[in-house]
Amino acid sequence: MKLTLSLGQMQISYDDAEANFERVRAWTAEAARRGSHLALFPELWYSGYDLEKWQRYAAPLGEGIFARLSALARENHIALGGSVLELKEGRPHNTFAFFDAEGECRAVYRKLHLFGPMGEDQWLSAGDSFTLLQGEWGPVGLSICYDLRFPEVARHYALEGARLWLLPAQWPQRRIRHWQTLLRARAIENQMFVAAVNGVGPSGRETFGGLSAVIEPWGEPVAEAGATELLLTAEIDLDEADQARQRFPVLKDRRDDIYRRP
Repeated sequence: MKLTLSLGQMQISYDDAEANFERVRAWTAEAARRGSHLALFPELWYSGYDLEKWQRYAAPLGEGIFARLSALARENHIALGGSVLELKEGRPHNTFAFFDAEGECRAVYRKLHLFGPMGEDQWLSAGDSFTLLQGEWGPVGLSICYDLRFPEVARHYALEGARLWLLPAQWPQRRIRHWQTLLRARAIENQMFVAAVNGVGPSGRETFGGLSAVIEPWGEPVAEAGATELLLTAEIDLDEADQARQRFPVLKDRRDDIYRRP
């Protein structure tokens, strides 16, 4: 099963949400023009890490930025994803909402692991569950940025049958080698595709490192960006994940009877 996806590696404005939205609007249209089935954008692409002013940006599902993204997906007939601030029960969450090509919100993932150095634990509430998107591409795992450092997350999705893991992020330049290494490790150890889109350049008090990438199940990049803004497009064949698992049955050979002992 082939899938074409575009990753929008963008420099996120810290104080101009509408400029951020216009970039996403333009790149969504360009991704559709390229024949992509999915356009993916970075973590908190609308607001950046302007968390102290979260009330300016956060909206309930179906309203505000979520309604605009639904319309954008529908207008361009392309699936759309990335994380923005959600208002849920009076509290903000870092939320990855996935819209299908008809503009329907098909899955919602709230970031499990909040990143203290960027103030997430001070301002945001954490999610409490995994989200496995069930759609035309089979099971797809959803996560956000810091989740990459927790191997249990990707392994959970792999064991649930995911052949693709989607990861919007804002990963700082100073730790960008960790980003590259961990993306490859998660792809290799779970024998699945990893599509990860990062912010790039200065935003607020941090500089983000780019290097967005699509990694195949043997750990090789199908496509990889540098450290400038661009819309990265790649075609993958999800059946290659099945082939890797059959050829080299790591997941089947796990000793779950040992791992689960107290």
